[in-house]
Amino acid sequence: VQLVESGGGLVQPGGSLRLSCAASGFSFSRYAMSWYRQAPGKEREWVASISVISGSTFYADSAKGRFAISRDNAKNTVYLQMNSLKPEDTAVYLCRAKSGPNDYWGQGTQVTVSS
Repeated sequence: VQLVESGGGLVQPGGSLRLSCAASGFSFSRYAMSWYRQAPGKEREWVASISVISGSTFYADSAKGRFAISRDNAKNTVYLQMNSLKPEDTAVYLCRAKSGPNDYWGQGTQVTVSS
């Protein structure tokens, strides 16, 4: 099982990034997918989730209106489009796959928002 995040980097405030999480080793389309983030010295924080069948999306208040989660089951990939980025969005962003007792995490990709 692998979840590999990519797309992080350094961006100026107000800028955009699109994160990707490529999955392998499990039936991706059967798993709810989520993005979390963890800033230095802070607890891991849920950002957004997308359901299995309907593709319903859910967002933390900090992400609503700025971030968009999506998935491509043909490519076994989940995305996080992040717009209007703020310095407080700086963190390591991790993806999570969950189905029943099965719960997988990626290693994360660093996002730094700074001028």
